[in-house]
Amino acid sequence: MIELAFNKLQKYYGANKILEDITFEIHTFEKVGIVGCNGCGKSTLLKIIMGVEAYDSGMLSIKRGATLGYLEQMPDYPDGFKVIDVLNTAFVKVDTLHKELELLENKLSAGDQSNMDRILDNYSQLQALYESLGGYEKEEKLSKVCIGLKINDKFKEKLFSQLSGGEKTTIMLGKILLQGPDILLLDEPSNHLDLDTMEWLENYLKQYRGVVIIVSHDRYFLDATVTKIIEIEDMSSKVYEGNYTSFTKEKEMQLQLQMDAFLEQQKKIRTMEKSIAQLRDWGRRGDNAKFFRRAASMQKLLDKVERIDKPQLERESISISANNTGRSGNDVVIVKDLCKSYGEKVLLDKADLLIRNREAVALIGANGCGKSTMIKILLGMEEADNGTAAPGSSVVIGYLPQNIAFEDENMTILECFREDKAISEEKARQYLAKYMFLGERVFRKVGCLSGGERSRLKLAMLMFADVNLLILDEPTNHLDIDSREELEDFLKEFNGTLLFISHDRYFINNIACRVVELSHGSLISYNGNYEYYKEKIMQRDSTQKIKIEPDDKNKDKIIKEKISKSVNADGKELQKLKLEKEIEKMEESLKAVEEEIEQYCCNYEKVNYLYSQRQELQKCIDRLMEEYFG
Repeated sequence: MIELAFNKLQKYYGANKILEDITFEIHTFEKVGIVGCNGCGKSTLLKIIMGVEAYDSGMLSIKRGATLGYLEQMPDYPDGFKVIDVLNTAFVKVDTLHKELELLENKLSAGDQSNMDRILDNYSQLQALYESLGGYEKEEKLSKVCIGLKINDKFKEKLFSQLSGGEKTTIMLGKILLQGPDILLLDEPSNHLDLDTMEWLENYLKQYRGVVIIVSHDRYFLDATVTKIIEIEDMSSKVYEGNYTSFTKEKEMQLQLQMDAFLEQQKKIRTMEKSIAQLRDWGRRGDNAKFFRRAASMQKLLDKVERIDKPQLERESISISANNTGRSGNDVVIVKDLCKSYGEKVLLDKADLLIRNREAVALIGANGCGKSTMIKILLGMEEADNGTAAPGSSVVIGYLPQNIAFEDENMTILECFREDKAISEEKARQYLAKYMFLGERVFRKVGCLSGGERSRLKLAMLMFADVNLLILDEPTNHLDIDSREELEDFLKEFNGTLLFISHDRYFINNIACRVVELSHGSLISYNGNYEYYKEKIMQRDSTQKIKIEPDDKNKDKIIKEKISKSVNADGKELQKLKLEKEIEKMEESLKAVEEEIEQYCCNYEKVNYLYSQRQELQKCIDRLMEEYFG
């Protein structure tokens, strides 16, 4: 069943046309992603669906009676409203019905026989409506959403007005999920969420009993949640079945087919043009009107041909030299016994990390765990309580912050680039051209640049300084998909070392050769991209692990007790069965220790201890095997 449909919808802002031909349908239970470059009209489309924005022509149809929910970007509530009050606004209708049911229950208790039948009928109808709206599951739903979005009891009591922008967005997301509308509209829902919360939201949306329409630049999130992609390009919409990866493959194939058709048409056009020129030449030479008439007839046919646009198979890309960075020492970032606390909150607790030359390392972890703090200590912007975090020898650092601002936003790109450099205008323009600032673009004011253009300009300035260690803090924030892919292309060519904080899993998969997780004050290393990290986490969670702690003095005693219990069991067969189970448990424990050795490869003290544990476990397995076959 069609829940929502557009047909040739157009939208203007003043004299500027924003949307020209938006045509698509969304069916029951579909999960749809809307993609396109920044400013193409994606958010405007959501506002048109909600009725916040009007449209100028065309048609929008929404199923009669369907409820809509929209993730507002800047909500406003009265002073004194707490987080829990905002969340409870999702249950206004349910709470009203609950009060009405309580009133009817009181009347029934009063025993007024004259109105008993009417009261019972009303009560029955209200109870059915209350149940259909999920009234009896209110507390369960609230608990599920709060746990998923990490909204604890203490946070519920905070004033909504005092929250950060990201925190407000998270609360509004919680409210909209609790409302459970028939058509759920989400504008960049994964912004400000950490990896665990994003994965919870993905699972929640996949099971959501309604239509979900998502505007997002998070390619991994789109892959995990949607079954249809609608691309807004050149003010028109085009529908692709499948998730984001399917969309990119299908679009690439269609572009190639379009290119083939364009080349074939160009070949025919050139043939016709050549024939027309030849007929006219013959007409002039022989003074024969018949040739001119035939040429005119052929020209009419040529003029009627619907020209195929030449597709752009390869977009403009940054061009950097592979050896434009000075080589650093082999040890590029050295973190040793690093400690940092804010009051009672411990962010870093004897953390260790070693990053070697030309590694690309992604630093991940929950929001507020201390990732940015560690970067600031490394950059000298903050001081550690204990331990060290420092660059190695011959390291030249370039830092790309989350929000890029320039000292004077009224400067042109060229002026900003040349401000502290002894370089001629001609050389500067040649250099900026490598970063896609071509021709007159260099005279644009930096205050007018998009997020992707700001990143490009900042990278150009950093690379001119011959940096060999790039540190990036959430580099894909505020970038559309094209800009993210542009940045990825640049980083793949970079011939130095990379350390970056990111929640963009698609970006991590494309760039990182190692993932380092900051968890409970420790840095745990995984030698692979995000998919490798996720696989290892799943293996760890599914395996019953022994605890590896340096102060566990009872480890040998516990192992010996287990062996003793197995050996002293009554009956030879029962004894063998128990021995088999013990051997299996020990082998699982050995596997867990080996995984820990890989994770803590930079923590030399812990690795030494883990090696001794591995040897002890292997000895126990050998003893059990001897007992089994003895």
